[in-house]
Amino acid sequence: MDISLSGGALALTLGLILLAFIGLILFMRNVYSKRTEKALQGEYQAADDADKSYLANRAKYERLDVFGLSSTFFNFGLALAVGLSLLAFGWTQYSKAIYIPDGAMDLDEEIEMEPPRTAEPPPPPPPPPPPVIEEVPEDELIEEDPPEFEDTSIDENTVMEAPPEIKKDAAPPPPPPPPPPPPAPKVDEIFKVVEQMPLFPGCDQSMAYAERKQCADTKMLEFIYGNIKYPAIARENGVEGMAVVSFVIEKDGTVTDAKIVRDPGAKTGDEALRVVQLMNSKGLKWNPGKQGGRSVRVQFNLPVKFKLE
Repeated sequence: MDISLSGGALALTLGLILLAFIGLILFMRNVYSKRTEKALQGEYQAADDADKSYLANRAKYERLDVFGLSSTFFNFGLALAVGLSLLAFGWTQYSKAIYIPDGAMDLDEEIEMEPPRTAEPPPPPPPPPPPVIEEVPEDELIEEDPPEFEDTSIDENTVMEAPPEIKKDAAPPPPPPPPPPPPAPKVDEIFKVVEQMPLFPGCDQSMAYAERKQCADTKMLEFIYGNIKYPAIARENGVEGMAVVSFVIEKDGTVTDAKIVRDPGAKTGDEALRVVQLMNSKGLKWNPGKQGGRSVRVQFNLPVKFKLE
């Protein structure tokens, strides 16, 4: 038996049950009140005047039969408990229908993307400036006295002295060679098209790739348009259009380098970027793209269409 109730229907049903229960209590109270008045007249009047205690008289006034319907009330309580349990199990919360525009994955035109740049070595330092030759004016030339010549002629009586011995210090060892430059950081290539494109999580891994891709695209669109909040400024000004967010799906399935490559304006591009970055916040990891049987980094362009209903 399929019992499904929305929140409003469940509240209405509980309200009717509560009103019926209160009405039953008031009705039975009235019935027992009339029975008590009738039983207390005549033969029990004197005994009742002598002792007003209900606990003392409840076994004396057999005609009241206050416990005659106890089994009925017990069965009624069981039926009510079972009914409330069925209502609780039948309470169904319906998720809001997600509106996905037609052709949500279609791009109007090819998005021109700047190829990712690898780390480049720093440029060499600029050469030193050439020396500047300043011309000295002739007025500032200093006239020097001619040098005095010394007589250095010798004859047979001249005593020659040996020149003092010059001690040569040992030459210092050559400096060690400079260390080799560090190797350039290895940057994995980012692909645009691979044999198996990345897939959004949430689909059965046992399905064929084509079926998994169709399922993954549907899951991704449900996530995007289920979390999109139309910016108030765009709604007030009637701004519609398609925003495009580019991001890289890493080998571990995380989303990096997310940026806006097309923005219709009025904060629609920022909202699309926020939803893309929400994937990492919620711990959603894509199935990475594969090329030659190994996981690779893949660049993905996601169009997000904003259309007022």
